[in-house]
Amino acid sequence: MKVVGFAGFSGSGKTTLVEQLIPALKLRGKRVSVVKHAHHHFDIDHPGKDTWRHREAGAFEVVAASPHRLVLMREFEQAFEVSVHQAIAELYAGVDWVLVEGFKDSDLPKVEVWRHASGRPARYPDDPFVVAIATDSPDQLPEATLRPVLDLNNADALAAWLVDNEVRFEYNPEAYA
Repeated sequence: MKVVGFAGFSGSGKTTLVEQLIPALKLRGKRVSVVKHAHHHFDIDHPGKDTWRHREAGAFEVVAASPHRLVLMREFEQAFEVSVHQAIAELYAGVDWVLVEGFKDSDLPKVEVWRHASGRPARYPDDPFVVAIATDSPDQLPEATLRPVLDLNNADALAAWLVDNEVRFEYNPEAYA
């Protein structure tokens, strides 16, 4: 399995890029999973639905399964920050690529998503895990870099770059144990 992170400030385009990379990688015959870091209290279920009612009743875990999908929801009794490696361990083993959105401080190889118009600083000068920068303003990067600079608006080219460089994204869970 190959794992790559996508890091950048809110509004930089991470979600849009990951959304576009999924079909671009699938067209190359790759099975893709996504791990998303959420900063706030969020819910994927809706009040009144069976799974919501089970969680509200106090279930630690609820698994919903159909012929088309399986969802696992786990409620932590006390706040607990799940590491990116713990989240990856929850995934189905038969996946080719895992795209990780968020977890910007992780020790995974990652692509920084950066826009000059955001006015936010770039992470790559201080983050040794940034292996490439996806941007819509390459001529305005705050510091010169030897890292690949990729077109944020060309997910197909970024997917091709990932596949061409897949050996550097091979995930070894024992390295993070």
